[in-house]
Amino acid sequence: MHNFLLDYHTIIEGKIKNYGVIILVTAEVALYPLKTSHASSIIDKSINSLQGSKINYSVNSINTHITGTKEEVFKCLERMFSEAEDNGNEISMVLTITNASY
Repeated sequence: MHNFLLDYHTIIEGKIKNYGVIILVTAEVALYPLKTSHASSIIDKSINSLQGSKINYSVNSINTHITGTKEEVFKCLERMFSEAEDNGNEISMVLTITNASY
């Protein structure tokens, strides 16, 4: 799926708005809860915090890929970290962010 560049229209909150070309960013993020016996639960809650966001995301066994506008992606990353921190105390988040189109 090519979702790095959208053409002249994008749908936001059910309305079509004319923005020209929108450059999106993609983040590859992995969360590592530390000093806990319930890491899977913490990771699941963190990923669930993405629901309802204005981004595309896919989850695999190692990491989560998030694609959207820079502002939305960074909001989601902060939300994921905060959710994990609230549920697990010490968290390590490893991520790669790119604005390159493939």
